[in-house]
Amino acid sequence: MERYAGALEEVTDGARQQERHYQLLSALQSLVKELPSSFQQRLSYTTLSDLALALLDGTVFEIVQGLLEIQHLTEKSLYNQRLRLQNEHRVLRQALRQKHQEAQQACRPHNLPVLQAAQQRELEAVEHRIREEQRAMDRKIVLELDRKVADQQSTLEKAGVAGFYVTTNPQELMLQMNLLELIRKLQQRGCRAGKAALGLGGPWQPPAAQYDQEGSPVPP
Repeated sequence: MERYAGALEEVTDGARQQERHYQLLSALQSLVKELPSSFQQRLSYTTLSDLALALLDGTVFEIVQGLLEIQHLTEKSLYNQRLRLQNEHRVLRQALRQKHQEAQQACRPHNLPVLQAAQQRELEAVEHRIREEQRAMDRKIVLELDRKVADQQSTLEKAGVAGFYVTTNPQELMLQMNLLELIRKLQQRGCRAGKAALGLGGPWQPPAAQYDQEGSPVPP
């Protein structure tokens, strides 16, 4: 009898998994229609079916959410770093202008051309330094974002998400961005397969305990 019950439960679980997979696949096929036709052609039935399988237990939704949060924090940090650098450059220019004005006011007229020539050389040197520091910051930002993309690709590949692997190919990157957008939209829509059926949208909570008349807990 117990064997029969166990076998029946396995069959039921399998049917539920198939139903969830079908719902996810249908939702993905619907979302794909919103993408440009060039990307629709690359997202085959097999790719979408494999993606739906990876989304079944909801873990990938949580992984993607975590990766996006890390990405946003990284972008904010890099933006703030560049903003600080721009502020430092603005203060540097203001200080240099004030220094030059004070020097010109204190300078004797016949020495003014020599002073102005020296100040012009100093200004050009400072502007060159500012440009170099801005270029270095921009390179740092690009490298950091590239590293984050590679981390995302590697994490999703290890999670078994179809279409993800470490690459710098622009077309493949765009395809992966579209796949991420599909996952994000599926989660946002809260479709039955993606959120209600999988219990997404918050940490799992155990069912409330039930008690009999004597105050003893009743098994669920």
